[in-house]
Amino acid sequence: MSSIGTGYDLSASQFSPDGRVFQVEYAQKAVENSGTVVAIRGKDGIVFGVEKLVLSKLYEKGSNKRIFHIDRHIGLAVAGLLADARQIAEIAREEAANYRSNYGGPIPCAVLADRVSMYMHAYTLYSFVRPFGCSVVISSYDEDGPHMHVIEPSGASHGYYGCAIGKGKQAAKTEIEKIKMKEMSMRELVNEVARIVYTVHDEVKDKAFELELSWVGKDTEGLHQFVPAEIQEEAEKLAKKSLEDSDSEEDM
Repeated sequence: MSSIGTGYDLSASQFSPDGRVFQVEYAQKAVENSGTVVAIRGKDGIVFGVEKLVLSKLYEKGSNKRIFHIDRHIGLAVAGLLADARQIAEIAREEAANYRSNYGGPIPCAVLADRVSMYMHAYTLYSFVRPFGCSVVISSYDEDGPHMHVIEPSGASHGYYGCAIGKGKQAAKTEIEKIKMKEMSMRELVNEVARIVYTVHDEVKDKAFELELSWVGKDTEGLHQFVPAEIQEEAEKLAKKSLEDSDSEEDM
């Protein structure tokens, strides 16, 4: 047997001869086929931007959101299978509620990320379950400032200043690396996140999408909230204008 998946991809608990777990790699493919999620951590907060692909004109606007409230100070954005992501969001809410009940305070972002990542990792260890087909970004704001972690289908968790997951991950990371995020306010980050999502969107393959934006930080008094409609509209106008300007420069 070769290690291209034949015979070694029937169970999440089986390694191939070269040390790969194909079920986990397939779950990562599900994430890479999803709309892009961009998250950037600034000097006083974090902004989420999600490219929610609209597969049918009959969908009601605003349905099937990919950004979730976990606790008052914690938000979660997802790329991948939405049904799997809802389960992860529910687990995160239970962990946050249990921590508040036991310790009388809000759960730190790093603690929540560790607990959720252990749960996701457990689903890569047994042959009677499958890995979750989603990656999640968890953000929070407390007296120590903003915090952000990404959890992959394998259960690996990493802290980030700026990250992207989903279909346009590589192009978005290139754009994120160009900006000085540590010096930017939340309002400035909203404009940058919207611009990046519009830049990486593939109009040929995915014609329609909705932009979801949320933030948590000093401007929201530590609460995770969706970005107000008027601020989002302004950010989308600037993003479209930036896209048109770059297209006109390429045509010259």
